[in-house]
Amino acid sequence: MSRRLPLAAGEVSRTGCARTLLRTGVDEGTGEVLSPAVLAQRIGWCVDLVAGMVSGLLAERWNPADVEVLASGVDASGRKLPSNAWMALRRLGWTVAPPAGVRVNDRIVRMVQEQAGRALRSASWRAGLTAGVLATWPADPRQRTAQEWEQVRKAVPGGEHLPSSIVKSRTRQAAKFLAAHGRLPVDVFELEGVPKVARMLLLAACDRQQATIERSDTDPRRVLLRLQLPTRPDPRAYADWTWVACPIILPPTVPAGAVLHLPTLRVTGRQVHADMAHSHPVPKARRTGHTVALGVDWGLNTLLSAGALRLHEGGRITALGAGGQFRAAGVLAKQHRLRRHSERLHAKADHYQRLTGRDEQHQLASKLAVLRDEIRHLSARRSNLNAALAWAAARWAVDQAIAAGASVIYVEDLRSLEARGMAATLNTRLSQQVRGQIVDRMRHLAAEAGIAVVTVPARNTSKHCPQCLTPLRHCKAPDKPTVAGWKWAICPHQSCRWQGDRDQGAWRRIAARGLTHQAKTVTDKTSGHMVIRAVVDKLETAAVITKTSRGDRSKTGPTRRKPPRPAPRRRRAPSPTRPHSLAGKRPEGHAPTDRRLPRAAHRHQGVNTTSTPTTGHQPRGAALGAGFHLHAHATPPRWETIPETQSDSGSLS
Repeated sequence: MSRRLPLAAGEVSRTGCARTLLRTGVDEGTGEVLSPAVLAQRIGWCVDLVAGMVSGLLAERWNPADVEVLASGVDASGRKLPSNAWMALRRLGWTVAPPAGVRVNDRIVRMVQEQAGRALRSASWRAGLTAGVLATWPADPRQRTAQEWEQVRKAVPGGEHLPSSIVKSRTRQAAKFLAAHGRLPVDVFELEGVPKVARMLLLAACDRQQATIERSDTDPRRVLLRLQLPTRPDPRAYADWTWVACPIILPPTVPAGAVLHLPTLRVTGRQVHADMAHSHPVPKARRTGHTVALGVDWGLNTLLSAGALRLHEGGRITALGAGGQFRAAGVLAKQHRLRRHSERLHAKADHYQRLTGRDEQHQLASKLAVLRDEIRHLSARRSNLNAALAWAAARWAVDQAIAAGASVIYVEDLRSLEARGMAATLNTRLSQQVRGQIVDRMRHLAAEAGIAVVTVPARNTSKHCPQCLTPLRHCKAPDKPTVAGWKWAICPHQSCRWQGDRDQGAWRRIAARGLTHQAKTVTDKTSGHMVIRAVVDKLETAAVITKTSRGDRSKTGPTRRKPPRPAPRRRRAPSPTRPHSLAGKRPEGHAPTDRRLPRAAHRHQGVNTTSTPTTGHQPRGAALGAGFHLHAHATPPRWETIPETQSDSGSLS
């Protein structure tokens, strides 16, 4: 099976990953069918061997000199190091040996060197960041002056475009070390220590002598993975390694013509997960030349607000429809409930830790172990919920772009957003949103359709009017224009008078800014992402949406008489008597008055444009144990039915 992907003109290779499950295997030596538990046990033996060897290699090479040599990219003779980590470590002579009496083949050593090399290469950037922060240690670690910020950005590699939150988090980490030891750490290796080793098998570092993967000729969704596994936890000879064939069923997200790569295996309990990497051609995303763009703005309860704009030949920008919103208040309510529960468990575990000390025989030691297990379980639930929310929001945004025919998605760059100046609860909710995950998944899904995802600066996107760039006046709601608030925006300019939801105005500003700054779009060298780094005032003046005329709506004649409302539908046959069983029609009587959970597909999805109630909001679905999608509200795309208009606002009167 060839792993080379043929590409046509205007196509690029896109690499994706699909999570699959190894349910069974067949030992080719004995013909024995392995159950999931036995297969997980044998793969776990191999994982333990690899993890132990990786730990030893990291402990030996976790120092500034070795990390700097690996990060330099050249060996002792001046030759360029290979891109594969295991080949680079072999060029440098960094070898590793299995435990005494254990026999492994050379491909197992390759996986060890690949995993260790990746960890050492990732430490180089953290080492440079920590060195820059320590070299320019501020007088007050909690608040840097403007001059101190300039110094630290010059000392950190690539600090000009580095978010301030990263520098602050590294400063807090060093300040904690200072409080504990009375001095600053020497470098990142003293600050962090040897990293923990993930229990996995990187089969991508192997060849056909250790693992192979082939698709079925009859069904492209069926794949056969063959790999060598030990028959005992401490194999003494090569005879203790046998070939095991594992059939895999690919999910529908993997294209039939995709080129498959060797997966990464992870053992979780009695299950073995395989991260199946695959590559397939997709249209190449353009950096410039866009005429239809989708703007995406972030919110708190309204997680995403998005809409499309069109750039005409003369530079005029018009809106396509009224836009839409992705609201996940119910999901976020569950996330905050889990967060509060996690905080209480952490506080209780810390209290038990202070009481027990280092006494393993203490009567509270068993309770502490149970608490830590519950904390890990709760953290996994929060991670899974965040991942589901990120995928759902990203899928919705990309679908909006496809429906509008947009070739680019402009997203607000909020990497430097810091939650401060608000109440403690609101600051916590802002700091724990999954914006970074949503943008990463948005890039992944948009690449499938050849749509570019570009981040733009967030300066004044919610402050200025999208039609005239006049500073907006914000109030609580359209029915309360004199009450101070932030949700509803009104343009005070007499010739404009635009008004609308704050987020609805923000996505218009984001998309218009991106369309006018297309020539300033660059590709970041480190991440490969498209970004607009700065706002040019001359281009910003053209980033206004043309206000279209609604025509003369003056009354020219009598109002047409509307027919009365139709009578409600009545039963055409008498109601049957109450049946003895659950079958049959609904019996005669009143409709049930208890509050039932409505179906998510038929609920009202409109945008609230009135003031929020004064009473506390209690998500009814969350209280009744409803699922994820019941509380993820998404407005459908309406690009074809709504004409080009500039404002969906109405009169305050």
